[in-house]
Amino acid sequence: MKILVTGAAGFIGSHLCEKLLQDPRHEVIGLDAFVQQSPTPVKVREYNLRFLLPQDRFTFINQDLLQVPWDEVLPGVDIVYHLAGMPGVRSSWGADFKLYITHNIEATQRLLEDCSKHPVTKFVYASTSSVYGEKTDQVNEIATTEPLSPYGVSKLTGEQLCNVYARHAGLPIVIMRFFTVYGPRQRPDMAFHRFISHIRQGKPIPIHGDGLQTRDFTYVADCVEAVAAAVYAENIIGETINIGGKERASVLDCIAILEELFAKKIDRKFMSKASGEPRHTWADISKAQRLLDYQPKTDLRSGLHAEMMDLFKTPFLFL
Repeated sequence: MKILVTGAAGFIGSHLCEKLLQDPRHEVIGLDAFVQQSPTPVKVREYNLRFLLPQDRFTFINQDLLQVPWDEVLPGVDIVYHLAGMPGVRSSWGADFKLYITHNIEATQRLLEDCSKHPVTKFVYASTSSVYGEKTDQVNEIATTEPLSPYGVSKLTGEQLCNVYARHAGLPIVIMRFFTVYGPRQRPDMAFHRFISHIRQGKPIPIHGDGLQTRDFTYVADCVEAVAAAVYAENIIGETINIGGKERASVLDCIAILEELFAKKIDRKFMSKASGEPRHTWADISKAQRLLDYQPKTDLRSGLHAEMMDLFKTPFLFL
């Protein structure tokens, strides 16, 4: 099976490539543009690739998706995982939204257009819980989509483009909506990475709002287990699937766990609520359980400990 993964040097993408390569039947092409404006610095992306580049069944392409000669890359590819994009809710406001248009909308449309000319068996689009907006209860895939941020709008537009190409060109689309993925190699701009970095540096943890907002935290190994299962899963074409975690918690709950792990009291710095972020997220993962045999295994304490230990081994990642 020949598999293309865009965003291969990113947090989730690099883990996914490693998971796919555990199957000796797979050959993986990883593509990443090393976008300079991304919240993940180039040195972090290079670090993420350290286990992949030496592998014989892995080929890396460092190129912008809008510049890739797809007619040379796509022939022979069975499955496309499209994880590349510009992440981040808070940075999507203002003039920087043009980056989200380029990397989340234009690049997705270009890839879909070229995939429509080549016979892939599945096109898996990585979306986000941000498309749902503010919901108070557990959310399933038929819930209304009402994004609160330009980032959420850009990812929902990507979903709609996928659906358009499914109808127009018969592309075998699968959409997966990720809920707050964390763990080793988490992006430096994400909450747990920032929390751990601040604690190591003796700085108070910045908390937007009252800290009682909750998230459905998904450990990265659980997430890629579900994503990789799509390779051989049947009856998933045309489906939208939530990928959530084992444990839901508030920001203050997470800080309490970090206090246990660091064995010390952690200072907090409360700040104004961040624009565009929902107060609560909570995934109904029953469809993933049914279609992908998905069962998240990692509890929040174990996952935070794993992320903390990974950062301790790589002090240059404290940004």
